[in-house]
Amino acid sequence: MLQRAMPSLFDHPQRDCMPSMNPLIFQGHTLRVTRLAGGHAELCFDRSGESINKLDTRALDEVAAAVEALTGVSHELRGLLVTSAKDVFIVGADIMEFGELFKRPPAALVARLKRSNAALTALQAQPLPVVVAINGFALGGGLELALSADYRVMSSAAQVGLPEVQLGLFPGLGGTARLPRVAGLQVAIDWISDGQPRSAEVAGSVGVVDQVVAPQALRDAALALLDHAVANPSEWHRRRAIKQAGVAMTAQAAGAVLAEAATKIERDSPRHQPAARSALAVMEAAWALPCDAALDAELNGFVQVTGTQAAGSLIQIFLNEQVVKKHLRARAKQGRPIKAAAVLGAGVMGGGIAFASAVKGVPVRLKDISAVALDVGVGEAGKLIARQVKAGRRTAAQADAILSTIVPQLGFDGFDAVDAVVEAVVEDIDVKRRVLGELESHLRDDAIIASNTSSLRIEDLATALKRPENLVGMHFFNPVPAMPLVEIIQGRQTSTASVDAAVGYALTMGKTPIVVKDCPGFLVNRVLIGYTRAFSQIVADGADFERVDAAMEAFGWPMGPAHLMDVVGMDVGSHVAKVIAAGYPDRMTTHWQNVLSLMVEHRRFGQKNGVGFYHYVADAAGRRVKQHSPDSAALIAQVQPHGPREFGDEEIVQRLMLPMIIEAAIALEEGVVQSAAELDLALLLGIGFPRHAGGALKYAQWLGLAKVVAMSEQLSHLGAPYRVTPTIRRMAANGETFYAG
Repeated sequence: MLQRAMPSLFDHPQRDCMPSMNPLIFQGHTLRVTRLAGGHAELCFDRSGESINKLDTRALDEVAAAVEALTGVSHELRGLLVTSAKDVFIVGADIMEFGELFKRPPAALVARLKRSNAALTALQAQPLPVVVAINGFALGGGLELALSADYRVMSSAAQVGLPEVQLGLFPGLGGTARLPRVAGLQVAIDWISDGQPRSAEVAGSVGVVDQVVAPQALRDAALALLDHAVANPSEWHRRRAIKQAGVAMTAQAAGAVLAEAATKIERDSPRHQPAARSALAVMEAAWALPCDAALDAELNGFVQVTGTQAAGSLIQIFLNEQVVKKHLRARAKQGRPIKAAAVLGAGVMGGGIAFASAVKGVPVRLKDISAVALDVGVGEAGKLIARQVKAGRRTAAQADAILSTIVPQLGFDGFDAVDAVVEAVVEDIDVKRRVLGELESHLRDDAIIASNTSSLRIEDLATALKRPENLVGMHFFNPVPAMPLVEIIQGRQTSTASVDAAVGYALTMGKTPIVVKDCPGFLVNRVLIGYTRAFSQIVADGADFERVDAAMEAFGWPMGPAHLMDVVGMDVGSHVAKVIAAGYPDRMTTHWQNVLSLMVEHRRFGQKNGVGFYHYVADAAGRRVKQHSPDSAALIAQVQPHGPREFGDEEIVQRLMLPMIIEAAIALEEGVVQSAAELDLALLLGIGFPRHAGGALKYAQWLGLAKVVAMSEQLSHLGAPYRVTPTIRRMAANGETFYAG
């Protein structure tokens, strides 16, 4: 997987990697092989025109060609050193290739993967010892290549790992076969199943690498180890024999390790992401086999996992993130940087926004008309920074310094010096207009005003301003510190400069901003209303809300819709839903008694007052835990005129997910966002859309638009939210998808 490069670990990588006196054995686009003094050769990864090395198709083909060239002169050589001229060794595969690669028929995919595996197998079979010097990162295929060598020397500043499970995959270049034989079955299972990078210290302690040295000593240490190997041929021959055989352990010991791992993976791995379980199955089947047979087992298992929904979605998420982040960085560069800010409206939300700004180095004035609200806001920021101190992420002195940059105040002192103000007062259009009008008179003409609104149109709020071009929406999601998404709303009169500045400010806070068009509900809440509205309708049709929650949690949601509304707050959720629905009367008008309104009527607001669909009690840690509410069923019976009815899980999923797909597709069609990548990323970050499904549009693509149309025809009697648009019908008929790749 691609990662950010670390600081340089070689003083003069070009000079060290290819001394000018040494003749060239092989030169490619991604690597070269040269002779070194003392009879050694060096295979140096040095990707032309790029700052990192990737093990993509081209690089693997060049490894094969380089090994073939080495074979022709191996009788003249004593040993082979493998290095990198970049600040990293190899960051892994090129994820951009996966889309086309995994579309190949299974036989063609197997042939391509066998060709790639053959390159590393040929490197491992060289008739001379091979030592790899690992600097920076050796991830995924980078570590798998290193495992094919006889010895590994690692910089103390480097990291290694096999992160493939984060893409719904597992290692496919020998990781499941070679790592157990190098470091043991337990280490291989742990590293592969969690996908986390490990430090040099950890890698050395478990035998994944043979030596850990200071960065500046890496090359000399690797060459010294190569000389040692040349002088002790029986040692590296023995290492190869161990690697070629089965894992050296008894069946009883292996069974115990595998059983414990199965329990742990079942407990810790996401339900709909089978990669870790698949990798374990491969290692279970192949740990006792010769390495060549284990490589075959890995190949067959890898081909199967590439076809899973999770792999397709997680790879798409990765690609979406790369495309969106690149676009956002470009926008931010065009905008004026926000160096001083203010938050108008304290409380928990205001305090969270102030904290998010201050903790990233942007000082902020926190204003409210109430001293009590100010205390709540400052207290919220204090609690958040205290958690970081407790977790060891900040010192007490650092925490104090950050808190000192949040200035609580009742007046507008200093507002004439800020670059931006985030308005976070109550979600009432009249209140917001009044506050914004007063605020503008205290600001510089070029200061941007960002309204943290979740449902009110920016165009409607701008009527209170003399400079409407400065007003932009910045919709933060609650809780602010934990939620990575910020919707940036561009009103009809909002200037591009204001949007760019808001994008830059959100990025500075460590958030992912998604620019959306000004419309009722913007993007995320608008799509979410389709989901909660469908929940209300199926309950009115007789469904048991706990059965609905269970079905949607089984589908992959972190919580079902009833539990979600309890957490959001029934009063807040119901109000926002009504505001948004009023903007789309043709699709969102209800003809049944809404169960959310019933809950509000009976002051069952959810977690905030201890009772909603469920009852909530505090556990030992003070967290509110849901319990069955015995009186909910009798209350909900009031909105079920035809009584209770049984629904199967598949029908529940279809009835709740189809309106989301359709509303998302309409939003894309209307240009609320510019791409499917932005839309799906917003849903993932804003409402916890199940990652294995990839977002509403990726999920629709997985189902197939023809299937979506068929579901629509089956459920169209439920109303407009279930009826696909002509555009979707056309796309389905023409075999089109929301993603080009």
